[in-house]
Amino acid sequence: MRAMYIVPVVVIAAVVALSSVFIVDERKKALVLQFGQVTQVKTEPGLGFKVPFIQEVVYYEDRILGLQTTPLEVTMLDDRRLVVDAFSRWRIVDLVEFREAVGTGGEVQALRRLEGIVNPAIQEVLGSVPSNRVLSEDRTGLMNQIRDIARRQAANLGIEVIDVRLTRTDLPEQNLEATFARMRAEREREAADEIARGGEAAQRVRASADRTVVELTSDARRKAEVIRGEADAERNRVLAEAYGRDPEFFSFIRSLTAYEVSLRGDNSSIVMQPDSKFFDYLRTDTAPELRPEAGAAVTAPAAP
Repeated sequence: MRAMYIVPVVVIAAVVALSSVFIVDERKKALVLQFGQVTQVKTEPGLGFKVPFIQEVVYYEDRILGLQTTPLEVTMLDDRRLVVDAFSRWRIVDLVEFREAVGTGGEVQALRRLEGIVNPAIQEVLGSVPSNRVLSEDRTGLMNQIRDIARRQAANLGIEVIDVRLTRTDLPEQNLEATFARMRAEREREAADEIARGGEAAQRVRASADRTVVELTSDARRKAEVIRGEADAERNRVLAEAYGRDPEFFSFIRSLTAYEVSLRGDNSSIVMQPDSKFFDYLRTDTAPELRPEAGAAVTAPAAP
């Protein structure tokens, strides 16, 4: 009978013992609460003890957490509007103060409260500078100012803001379309200017090439006329020398030339007597006797 009572007592004792022990992971921190009041803070990893069934353990992150803010329109000092969002890194440094500030909402409620701190800080800092400074690469100083403002205000939540980074700084959608249209118009104007300059340069090249062609052609024609004149002079000299050496051979050559010119198919008809001296070299294969009148007849045809 005694054994029947011992077993339940042992089980109940084991349950009570297990209920009084909790484990804190190295990534967590813990608060022990009794009727909503903090009775113990456990920031080191390991085993912890609490009063079973009366006290409860609430765990919080000990790691660095992140906050991505929603896009926010900010009016710059030069009245330009930008859509800005940021990424913030933060961690819980005071568990008791954190619990009192966010209640049972924990990290989720802390994210809402922290975004309500970071967004006004962004508007305050960026609204005091022109847009070109925000859009430039050198904006680390602005992000540090936002971080310092958020850090001071978040200290009341038991939170430390480690860093704030601007992830986007764009024009609003309606302004973006107008900006793109202006950029397209500017690029089209530049393209038209380049095309016009290219056309002008091409025209100059063509004019120079045409002038060079005319100059080369004129020079070639002049040289050809000079060569042709020199050739004609040399030909006449040879013919004159040949005539002086052999008048009959010269007469024969001149007659053949006259035959070639006169007897072409496209010439007009020629009417003359069959015994004309013009046909002396066609009537016989021997040279006619040199007569004074024959020599005169031979020299009659014009040079071709």
